[in-house]
Amino acid sequence: MNPDDEARDARGDLSAGEAAPSGGRDVWRSRLVAALPGLVLIVIGVLGFLVVYDSVRERDDLWFTDDVVLEWMVAHRSAAATTVLTFITNMFGPVVLPILVAVGCLWWGLATKRWWEPGLLVGAMITSTLVSTVLKALVARPRPDESAMVVAGVERSFSFPSGHTIGAATLVLVGGYLVWRQWKEGRQRRIVFALWVVVSVVVIVVVGGSRLYLGYHFVTDVLAGASLAVAVLGGVVVIDRLHDLRQESQALI
Repeated sequence: MNPDDEARDARGDLSAGEAAPSGGRDVWRSRLVAALPGLVLIVIGVLGFLVVYDSVRERDDLWFTDDVVLEWMVAHRSAAATTVLTFITNMFGPVVLPILVAVGCLWWGLATKRWWEPGLLVGAMITSTLVSTVLKALVARPRPDESAMVVAGVERSFSFPSGHTIGAATLVLVGGYLVWRQWKEGRQRRIVFALWVVVSVVVIVVVGGSRLYLGYHFVTDVLAGASLAVAVLGGVVVIDRLHDLRQESQALI
C-alpha cells in the first residue's frame, strides 16, 4: 500500500469514528422525542397521585372533601339511581371487567390479525391492577364506614386508590389511544381524538361517581385512581411510540 492509500484509509477511519458518535446521538435524540409525550403523561399522572396521597396522609386540602361529598351522596340516594349505578360499578368490577377485556382483545386480534394493540391494552390493564393492589396494601386506608355503604360489608379490601376507577380509566384512556393512533392525519383523526376525550371523561366520572354514590370510596380514592391511569397511559404511549420508531428504522434498512 502506497502512502497516498494509507492517508486515505486513515482519513476514512477518522471520518467513521466521528460519524458514529453523531449517529448515536441522533438515535437517542429521536428516541427521546418519540417517548416525550408519554413521559409527560407519566409525570402528570404520578404528580397528581402524589398530591392526592399527600392530602390523605396529612389530612388537609383535598382530604376535607371526602366526608362532605360522601355525606351528600348518601343523603341524595334514590332507588332508580342506586340500581343504575350498582349495575355500572359491577360492570367495571374485578369480576366482569377482566372478562370483557379478554373477550374484546381476543376479538380485536382475530378481526385485525394484529396483536400489538390488544396486547398493549391487556398489559396496561394488568399493570393498573397490580399497581392498585400494591398501593392499597401499602397505604392501608380503611373504607368509608359501613353505614354509608349501600350494601354493608360488601367491600373488604383497602380503599386507596379506587380499583374500579383505575380499571375503567385505564380501559378508556389506553383503548381510546390505541384506536386514535390508527388515524395518521386529517379531520377524522381530530374527530376521533375529541370522541376519545369525551368518552374518557364521561366513563371516569360515571364510574368514579358510582363508587362515591354507593359509599364504597372517598373522593381522594377516585382521584388517585384516575391519576394512576394517566401514568399507565403514559407508559403505553412510550412503549408504543418507541416500537413504531424501531419499525420505521428497520423499514429503511
